[in-house]
Amino acid sequence: MSKESLFTVLGDDDYLVRQKAKEIFDQLLNEFPDDLSHEIINGRADRVDDVERILNEARSAGETLSLFGGGKLVWINEANFLNQTKTGAAQGSKEALESLKPFLENLRETKLIFSACPVHRSHGFVKWLQKNSVYEDVAKNEKEDVAFRRLVQDTAQDFGVRFSNGALEYLAGKIGAHSRLGVEETKKLASYLGKAGGEITEKMVIDMVPDFGEGDFFEASEAFFSGKLDWAMEAIDRHFFQGKDARPLLATLQNRNRLLIQLRVLVDGKELDSKQRLGKDQLEQIARKYLDHFSDPSEKTTLNLFSQNPWFLSRLLPLVQKFSTRRLIDLQMNLITAFEQVLRQPKEQHATIFKNLAIRTHSLGR
Repeated sequence: MSKESLFTVLGDDDYLVRQKAKEIFDQLLNEFPDDLSHEIINGRADRVDDVERILNEARSAGETLSLFGGGKLVWINEANFLNQTKTGAAQGSKEALESLKPFLENLRETKLIFSACPVHRSHGFVKWLQKNSVYEDVAKNEKEDVAFRRLVQDTAQDFGVRFSNGALEYLAGKIGAHSRLGVEETKKLASYLGKAGGEITEKMVIDMVPDFGEGDFFEASEAFFSGKLDWAMEAIDRHFFQGKDARPLLATLQNRNRLLIQLRVLVDGKELDSKQRLGKDQLEQIARKYLDHFSDPSEKTTLNLFSQNPWFLSRLLPLVQKFSTRRLIDLQMNLITAFEQVLRQPKEQHATIFKNLAIRTHSLGR
């Protein structure tokens, strides 16, 4: 078997996986110029029967000669059964994959691309693909935050626009650094700027990009710690006008305050400069120094500063200039009091609770 006939692309972000697999597909199209010599098969399966059908379609496509002779280019796209889901872990799925191996080992003139997300990297078939194909794990090649920044900046460049200082970080925060959404929102902002191009600003991101996923409470938390009381009050009103819950917002504020306390301590200890950006190497160096005091940094939690993205912490660093350690601890106590009030009072009063909390926070920071 020639490994150059079978290509595998997998990872944890479906957009990144699809983009890389399409790059390979487009490159190979030169070898299969007529439309009937290439085929894309939807790899999404809900049942074992779907897995069997998908793999049979791939085998049938690869074994059928092109109209003009020669092999075929086949792409199993978005396969979702190389994991521990009910379908992926089913014995029938494993047997179907096992029966496909002889075909994959004898592709000859046919070339096949197998792209999959999400995956379980200990899956037997994944291990077989590692040894028997041109294999690429997108997640291992590029960290998610780096991939997000690269994709969004490339899209902005393609549309003749650029991000102002801090605007890209705002976009990542609002949509939880979701790659596909980042690309689409950048296109939307570029369209708003028009043919003349220009600069995507923080205000544009805040006003025009909807919250999504981990960014569901982004504006309210940004405004809360900004020192701009008017913005904080307006953001709180918008949050509750949209029918969002109080407790997740409170958790977001508590999480951010925990990180600020840790950053404040490091600034006071001369480990960090609140006026400079925090680099990855610097963060890792400090993490090694205090390793005994924290759990595994690979587990992302706000209880461990060193498990966070450096670019996100760089955005928080200037905020520590607004608060002393004592004031941040006082704020944490106020957040606990607000939580008790949320539990006791009806939803109609929750916006008022947060507004009062914002006023007290503004006073603490003065």
